[in-house]
Amino acid sequence: MAKYSYTARERTGELTEGVIEATDESAVAKLLLARNVVPIRIESAKEEANPGSAKSSEVHWYTPNVALEELVIFCRQMYSLTRAGIPILRAVSGLAESSSSVRMRVALLDVIAQLERGRTLSSALHLHSDIFNQLFVSIIHVGENTGQLDAAFLQLAEYLEREQETRKQIKAATRYPIFVIVAIVAAFIVLNVFVIPKFATMFAKFGAELPTMTRVLLSISDFMIHRSYILVAIVALIGFAIYRYINTQTGRYKWDRMKLRLPIVGEIIRRSLLARFSRSFSMMLHSGVPLTNALNLVADAVDNAYVGAAIIEMRQRIEKGENLTRVSRASGLFTPMIMQMINVGEETGRVDELLAEVAGFYEREVDYDLKSLTARIEPILIVFVAGMVLVLALGIFSPMWDMMSAIKGGR
Repeated sequence: MAKYSYTARERTGELTEGVIEATDESAVAKLLLARNVVPIRIESAKEEANPGSAKSSEVHWYTPNVALEELVIFCRQMYSLTRAGIPILRAVSGLAESSSSVRMRVALLDVIAQLERGRTLSSALHLHSDIFNQLFVSIIHVGENTGQLDAAFLQLAEYLEREQETRKQIKAATRYPIFVIVAIVAAFIVLNVFVIPKFATMFAKFGAELPTMTRVLLSISDFMIHRSYILVAIVALIGFAIYRYINTQTGRYKWDRMKLRLPIVGEIIRRSLLARFSRSFSMMLHSGVPLTNALNLVADAVDNAYVGAAIIEMRQRIEKGENLTRVSRASGLFTPMIMQMINVGEETGRVDELLAEVAGFYEREVDYDLKSLTARIEPILIVFVAGMVLVLALGIFSPMWDMMSAIKGGR
């Protein structure tokens, strides 16, 4: 298709210009009239660089990714603009100019270029799947087809806000344990590099026979001082091997399954996944996405390979003619409460509403669990610190007491 530049007048009377790909000038006119824009001038356009790709030189490997907060702001602003009747092209142009994220600005500039060529908003967003995932694009596509684009952006904004709140809670809950673990590791390194060698020199002067625990501590200290590079290399190799394995399909599946069985946090992860499944599935069904397509999208949205594979299997069984209740029960993923809601929802045609209630329940449960996570982990950390102190006491102070007793006895 050829490119045509145009000048047209919007309903508000303002002039607008752009470029559209079409078969001929009459096709361009039809596209513009379909957008409620009256064409004034249409002529063949010269090949120009894509505005988005021209700006893509601003994006480098070290350019920060688009934050979830930026997506929330984008959805909220698009909801307000589309609800007010602002044309999509002008709305996206305004947000591209005001965006603080380089990646988001470049992506929106390319979206503008695609819209001017006659693409729909959903197909233009789909070209930037690293920012707008498949679930995001599908909701926008449904909103375009039903004439409820503003409602689609509102749904996405609320969904992403809940996701953002959950991430903040996880960070807040893990901040204290991480700080304590870092402090313990730092203390261990300082003791072995600076403190224990001083005692080793003193013990060597007395020439006394040292307890087993003391010899172990001295050996660890000597290893960390003179051969710590071996430890660093081993840790780096193990870390790299685990990273590579987790990034394989089999490794990711096993790792995601193991996360659900971890003590203390496994149940929290499971409830979080159930909440995400219920919320995203409810949103897709409410938007009018077909059941099998919705399950495909939800399998990606849960961000867990083990749960995602089970959801894909559910979709395959539904395609063979089984109902949602039966395949959900066979998957073994869901609690009795979710099964009851799915069963009642399928009978009454209100699966989306009942799953939204389930999502709210599990989101509150996860919120409570995350707030109490620190209280659950704290006793374990205290026991670990106490054990570390006990080992130091037995290994360092015990031989000192023995030597002091021997000195007093000699007198």
